[in-house]
Amino acid sequence: MTITGNFIGGKIVLSSKETLPVYDPATGDAIREVALSTAQDVSDAIQAAEEAFKGWSQTTSLRRARVLFNFKMLMEQHVDELAGIIVSEHGKVWSDALGELTRGIEVVEFACGIPHLMKGEYSSDVGSGVDSYSLMQPLGVVAGITPFNFPAMVPMWMFPLALACGNSFVLKPPALAPTAAVRMAELLKEAGLPDGVFNVVHCSNEDAEQLYTDPRVAAVSFVGSSGVAEYIYKTASAHGKRVQAFGAAKNHAIVMPDADLDATVNAIMGGAFGSAGERCMALPVVVAVGNETADKLITRLKPLIEALKVGPGCLRGGDENEMGPVVSDTHQKKVIGYIDKGVSEGATIVVDGRKLRVPGYEKGYYIGGTLFDHVTPEMTIWREEIFGPVLGIVRVADYASALALVNSHEFGNGSAVFTRSGHTAREFVHDVQAGMVGVNVPVPVPMAFHSFGGWKRSVFGALNVHGPDGVRFYTRMKTATVRWQQGEQTVSEFSMPTLG
Repeated sequence: MTITGNFIGGKIVLSSKETLPVYDPATGDAIREVALSTAQDVSDAIQAAEEAFKGWSQTTSLRRARVLFNFKMLMEQHVDELAGIIVSEHGKVWSDALGELTRGIEVVEFACGIPHLMKGEYSSDVGSGVDSYSLMQPLGVVAGITPFNFPAMVPMWMFPLALACGNSFVLKPPALAPTAAVRMAELLKEAGLPDGVFNVVHCSNEDAEQLYTDPRVAAVSFVGSSGVAEYIYKTASAHGKRVQAFGAAKNHAIVMPDADLDATVNAIMGGAFGSAGERCMALPVVVAVGNETADKLITRLKPLIEALKVGPGCLRGGDENEMGPVVSDTHQKKVIGYIDKGVSEGATIVVDGRKLRVPGYEKGYYIGGTLFDHVTPEMTIWREEIFGPVLGIVRVADYASALALVNSHEFGNGSAVFTRSGHTAREFVHDVQAGMVGVNVPVPVPMAFHSFGGWKRSVFGALNVHGPDGVRFYTRMKTATVRWQQGEQTVSEFSMPTLG
């Protein structure tokens, strides 16, 4: 069985004999192993990044951009290989894996414009013979800790901009889906990235603490659960790091009575059940305004959910399934536990996915699409992020009640409204307490040239990922005020200097 190793200093490192199995969620079979790095491996990766930083940071931004251009082309050439890795370790269907890679490559494309993005500002003659200008300079060694649900895209939210800005990088990918990160490291090297600038370590959570406590690391970016995000934010900040930590979500869609219900239902199906609901921007809750709206939604959704094609992510020579398995047997049990909780707390289960069996794949980690009606804010399935193919319908009397309910939630990652009214849509965009907002769009993930990030307990830290905020996060500004004196200055000045 092949072993996915660490990537440190430009080469694969297998210093530890301790490994973990990596499973194919579609079959439940172990398909490879991942070598767990030791604490020394993590330290070595940080050291390699620190040693490589000086040369890379002094490389011109144009040359750094050219390396990323090469990387983009290599990613496109190897897209089928990478999609196959993602399908085999995460379980998402083939088209979804290709979509993930496309959205990640878009960040690489944005990072290729780094000579423009790092231009800074210049003001001539701010005073008599005095000019002022700013420089955006890299931080040093930066780290990224990423989740299982997007093994390629979420790392690419981070490292392309970090590298383009002149930093070196240490990535800790998830043990459940580790191989795409190492393959991207190899492609970065092939693209011309110097050894040590990008490193990958597969370490325990305990050893990962080095990535946000070690004095050689300047900044850390994290995506995962809110509890861990808050812990990393507080711990890393206490150690003087710059931090962006993205936590859990519970995204909501308000459906107004005037919405185009057929288009809305199709959008909800993709938002709720795409990638088996394992997206931080998934759509697990619909707030229906009026009982008639809710009844119409249930009538349309029920047969579509019951007819979902669920199975392996890639079927050779056959039609693609609409939904694959969840990522692990542990996560499968967790999601089923949430469905059990919804039933026990009084929600009406309309479609029950707990007993789904996929013929020929009985050991796979499958859960069928599940639909609840009459969900209330007191229920666990309203409060907590399920991260699975479970959709809940909440009934409210009017738009004001719907907005107040959505805004009362502790998470504020994304939210959407479905309506034909421009006035309602405009009010919603202005008043909803969420960082990413959709109007008749179920999964409002911004493009790479805008920034991704939520509100409230969905994010810890002031700057979001990719887009302009990403450039700001991975650089620090220095402002110079410059005077070239003509002749000698013979008088000392002791008052506060003023210009103009």
